[in-house]
Amino acid sequence: QVQLVQSGGGLVQAGGSLRLSCAGSGRTFGRSCMGWFRRTPGKEREFVAAVTVNGANTYYADSVKGRFTSSRAGAENTVYLQMNSLKPEDTAIYYCAAVAGFGLFWRESDYTYWGQGTQVTVSS
Repeated sequence: QVQLVQSGGGLVQAGGSLRLSCAGSGRTFGRSCMGWFRRTPGKEREFVAAVTVNGANTYYADSVKGRFTSSRAGAENTVYLQMNSLKPEDTAIYYCAAVAGFGLFWRESDYTYWGQGTQVTVSS
């Protein structure tokens, strides 16, 4: 079992930055790939980023590549999503997710555990 608790998010102007946090607990958290997804009204949840167990490898959606960075602090059992140069189209509810495994996963169906979601709103 893995429990994920998210924090961060909020309202920011276009061009600004925000950092999301996802604190994990449970026996397999330290052996899980961590992903970030987002959902906007009327759309399906979409992949944003993923980071491997040791934090050495990451993968990003084209829409956020070069602007978002996912990292993990093993000692803190926390994963971060640093979001820079935010655009109004980044407005969404953001979710962190976990799946046991040492690779990178980007399909929503691969993930087993989910955070509660946090709202990010970017004003123009």
